Amino acid sequence: MIDTQTSTCLICLRALYADEAGRYCCRPCQDHGTIMLRAMPDLYTQLGELLQPGAGRGEGRVSGSKSAPLPCSTDALDLRSRGGIVTVLASWEDAVRDELGYTAATFRGDYEQTLTGVIGFLVGNAPWIYSSFAAVDEMHREVRRLHGHAASLTEGERPARRVPVTCTCGWTLRVTLDTAGVKCPGCSTQYGHSEVLRLPLAERRAA
Repeated sequence: MIDTQTSTCLICLRALYADEAGRYCCRPCQDHGTIMLRAMPDLYTQLGELLQPGAGRGEGRVSGSKSAPLPCSTDALDLRSRGGIVTVLASWEDAVRDELGYTAATFRGDYEQTLTGVIGFLVGNAPWIYSSFAAVDEMHREVRRLHGHAASLTEGERPARRVPVTCTCGWTLRVTLDTAGVKCPGCSTQYGHSEVLRLPLAERRAA
């Protein structure tokens, strides 16, 4: 366990329950992070399907060209190539291994095989990561970014999730992680981006 006692989850900023004392993050955020990690291999495979000629929205295709068509989705290519999903998640595995004093991961094969191994390690160590890894909030944000980007390409764009938070006057405000600021209609208090994200949730919900 970590030495520094925390009272709020570093990810969702909600107060930790008594049985979560000493953790960096609440268990709903751990569950959410684990679900996103487990989905990565399937998303990675689906992104590959978008690179097939005639797939996706036809992005990057050149009509009438005698040369081979460009990938149908350059965003999908970016996520599947060096610097994308596998690279980012493997770097987090390295960071966790270093923190735990483990040896470096052995060679696993191609990108898909590497991703399978990385996900297995991160999911297997999720209880420690979400309770004791100091950079877990940064890791969770990157996992959420990659998962959201991949899902938007394979399933279509989704509206940003709105979360209910409570103003000091008791009024419920609905905000997203990208909310620049909001004015409470109940008491006219103006909140900036960081301030509104620090407000307590109106109700206990899964991360």
